[in-house]
Amino acid sequence: MAGQDDRALMAEIVNLRMARKARARAAKEAEAAEKRALHGRSKAVRTLAEAEKARVARELDGKKRD
Repeated sequence: MAGQDDRALMAEIVNLRMARKARARAAKEAEAAEKRALHGRSKAVRTLAEAEKARVARELDGKKRD
């Protein structure tokens, strides 16, 4: 029984190099996720949005009075 109590009180051994690299990977992934949210539209979606914007502009120009 005394052996089990000793294990409960011992701290977990951590490799600092691995912990530092894991923290850096997590920070890079968070930054990448943020950038994906900002610039994450595919080329097809961007082109579709630009085409829609151009169509709306053409319609508006066609309805203008001189």
